[in-house]
Amino acid sequence: ATSVSGKSRQCYGIGEFKYRLGNECDFYGEFQLAQAMKADGVDFNAVLMTNYYSPATESDKSANPADNFGVEQAYVEMKGVDIAPQALFWMGKRRDRDDVHIVDTFFTNMSGVGAGIENIDVGFGKFGVAGYKNDSPANYIDGQHITTVGGNNGVGRLHAQLYDIPVNPDGKLRLVATYSKGDSQGGIKGQSGYGFNVEHVQDKFFGGGNHIWLQYAEGSTDINQGISDNGSHGSDYKTWRIVESPSWQVGSFGGQAIAMYQHNEAPSSAGGKSNFYSIGGRGSWGLTKNLKWLTEIGYSSLKPDGGKNENVTKVTVGPALSTGPDFWKRPELRLYVTYADYNKAAAQDTANNYNFPANKTSAVSYGAQLEIWF
Repeated sequence: ATSVSGKSRQCYGIGEFKYRLGNECDFYGEFQLAQAMKADGVDFNAVLMTNYYSPATESDKSANPADNFGVEQAYVEMKGVDIAPQALFWMGKRRDRDDVHIVDTFFTNMSGVGAGIENIDVGFGKFGVAGYKNDSPANYIDGQHITTVGGNNGVGRLHAQLYDIPVNPDGKLRLVATYSKGDSQGGIKGQSGYGFNVEHVQDKFFGGGNHIWLQYAEGSTDINQGISDNGSHGSDYKTWRIVESPSWQVGSFGGQAIAMYQHNEAPSSAGGKSNFYSIGGRGSWGLTKNLKWLTEIGYSSLKPDGGKNENVTKVTVGPALSTGPDFWKRPELRLYVTYADYNKAAAQDTANNYNFPANKTSAVSYGAQLEIWF
């Protein structure tokens, strides 16, 4: 429930970016089936992952119930072939992404339909290359295929990466270069773009780890190294970002935090320049083996071109039952109370989560939240 009039649920953030504890306004689940096999010395693995999504409490109350179910992954990978025994080959629909859990954001997300090879030993690390294709949906009239949207047959992208590069004790580096280009094929010529992604992952950091991203992208390549607006962005779109995210577990106290800064450039007709930053974290205190106390605080600020700063502060507290006292132990059955404070500019910007009422600057939500993985 929420104190926002006319809303059965309310979430708080800047655009799609939010701190997720006690701040989820939808239902999502996925289930993966994998079958490993071996034939004539070659290892295979076939993966199928289905998913379920609903923005309402029941699927038949969504705008389009048929969209609630989908295939998240469907691919086959192969290792041990005679031409490259250590290399891993794959084809199909696959995820390749890294996130900061507390904000439910994949800062690297190269997922899609494609093919690739990885795990190639280059002495100081490993090498991989992959290609993906993102097709535009087709228009049909009386059951006949007429054309793709806008005459654009989609966007192709290539990724080359060096990874598992040891740079310090328990620390590894991942370097990714991305190139994307629209596919004209008799239609409207698409845009091109490129991006770079540098990630440092530190293990054994105060019982947890640390993750740093340095990223740049322009044109049809998105800052997360995927596709930007279905490939429609040209070279006058540029973005760079830095993200720092530690996690820890010291005795009964665990948690994760984030500090992020992102700079965006676009044509004046598409918003011009903007700067976005956020800082926050979630703490978990193990009161007993199965009872935790959770607290999450997040502050986000967006400065649009020629506009006022949009600021949102969100605080959530509540108890949780779990299988253990550590931060990452799941399932968690949570009760929560969330308080959010918007400044006037953030409340009036309809691009923010769930169109927070412009005449309000604060709200309270409370309820129950389940999270599980296994």
